[in-house]
Amino acid sequence: MRGKYKTEILFQLQNALCRRRISSSTSIAALRRLFPPEKPIHDNIITLSGFRFPGVNQSAHFLHSLPDRNSTGHDKQSAVDVHNVLKNHSGSPPEEIERILDKCGIALTEELIMEVVNRNRSDWRPAYTLSRLILKKSIYLSSSSVYNEILDVLGKMRRFEEFYHVFDEMSERDGKTYEVLLNRYAAAHKVDEAVKVFERRREFGIEDDSVAFRGLLKWLCRYKHVEFAETLFSSYRREFGGCDIKPMNIILNGWCVLGNVHEAKRFWKDIVASKCRPDVVSYGTMINALTKKGKVGKAMELYRAMWETGRDPDVKICNNVIDALCFKKRIPEAFGVFKEMGEKGCSPNVATYNSLLKHLCKLRRTEKVWELVEEMEDKGGSCSPNDVTFGYLLKYSQRPEDVEAVLERMRKNMCEMTSDLYNLVFRLYVQWGDEEKAREIWNEMERSGLGPDQRTYTVRIHGLHAKGKIGEALRYYREMMSRGMVPEPRTEILLNQVKAKPKEEEEEDNKLRLNSTEEETEIEMNYT
Repeated sequence: MRGKYKTEILFQLQNALCRRRISSSTSIAALRRLFPPEKPIHDNIITLSGFRFPGVNQSAHFLHSLPDRNSTGHDKQSAVDVHNVLKNHSGSPPEEIERILDKCGIALTEELIMEVVNRNRSDWRPAYTLSRLILKKSIYLSSSSVYNEILDVLGKMRRFEEFYHVFDEMSERDGKTYEVLLNRYAAAHKVDEAVKVFERRREFGIEDDSVAFRGLLKWLCRYKHVEFAETLFSSYRREFGGCDIKPMNIILNGWCVLGNVHEAKRFWKDIVASKCRPDVVSYGTMINALTKKGKVGKAMELYRAMWETGRDPDVKICNNVIDALCFKKRIPEAFGVFKEMGEKGCSPNVATYNSLLKHLCKLRRTEKVWELVEEMEDKGGSCSPNDVTFGYLLKYSQRPEDVEAVLERMRKNMCEMTSDLYNLVFRLYVQWGDEEKAREIWNEMERSGLGPDQRTYTVRIHGLHAKGKIGEALRYYREMMSRGMVPEPRTEILLNQVKAKPKEEEEEDNKLRLNSTEEETEIEMNYT
């Protein structure tokens, strides 16, 4: 373990001990034996946008990850402590992790484990280690929720050997377990396994066959197995379909998500011709498909038909129409629909405002953007700005001062940082070449347990490559791989080119040397 990581872990555990009022004389001494500091610690405090970033001898938090002095904040900090221990001892056996947590005075509970698992869902190792500790320490679980979340993380990262291991250990399985299995099998294109789970639905306590069948169709369509899902629907239609419009809407949405408007129109005609009349969801699905294909005129025809036939569009459909109009730069029409919503009793929500903001930010309509943000703050409730709102504001920031203004607004609205927002800020600082700020964000992501994830590493690697720092880029690539993260194809292509370049240069040098030798030989023969 590197010296700086030893020191940081030591003081993280020290802070955790202090928070739990454990005797420092004996416990800290034990921790120093575990992690002896290699150099003295200094009080180095850096500032960013008015927020303090203490050195390793103080607990550091970015913006609203700063815990409150209440039980919720205490639980969050405990989750950070546990996550950091698991992350920095990922290769250690459960017995070693248990010993360190005991030294730290941390008792694992169902709530704490759930918080840790959800902190960074791109890293499967902490989740799997926790499943080992649950079994070893016989930790009481009131339901299968914790195991369901662990399964979901393992399935997401395609760690199916560990996935099967955890599943076999579960003493209780429920409808959520059923959903997780369908989701992760369909995502991994294991459609036969997904169908087998459906056939075993009674083991998960599911009595409603129609609900179970819709769940299967939903996850198959989510991961582009729409044709297979429609075939299943045709086979089981009499048994589970009947006159229920819901499974038909799922398949219609599947074709729409695939972007296959031709098949979507074909299936729409099937719905209209059947005993199941299209409902609001059916209309909304077709409007969504048409707008994504740029067919805003056809979408507006369906939108107007809904009002005329008494199938009043919901806020989601109105938001979709507004977004499509804005995309076509038909901003006045979008604001017309926005006004119409209020007049006809369809109250806008934060997503409505976000649709307008996204496109106004693109067009650099700064004054109107902040006017809408103020309106959202004034309305509050379902219109209050959220992380998506601030994500758009950050994405189109042009200067560090703009970032600081957005972060200040976030603090005012008590909006917490997320891994998405961290990555946005990190990417901006890398693009601007502000290495110091980028390093601060990286370190704070580690402290908060919200990263760095695959996206952060990708930005870092490509940024270093652009600056010609190939060795450092390769080091981060190896570190990303060691953490079990799958690199993006563009990153692999980039680094493969880097690795191949020295070989090409060597071959070129050899070729030049060979040509040079041949020329010298020819000259010597001529003189001879």
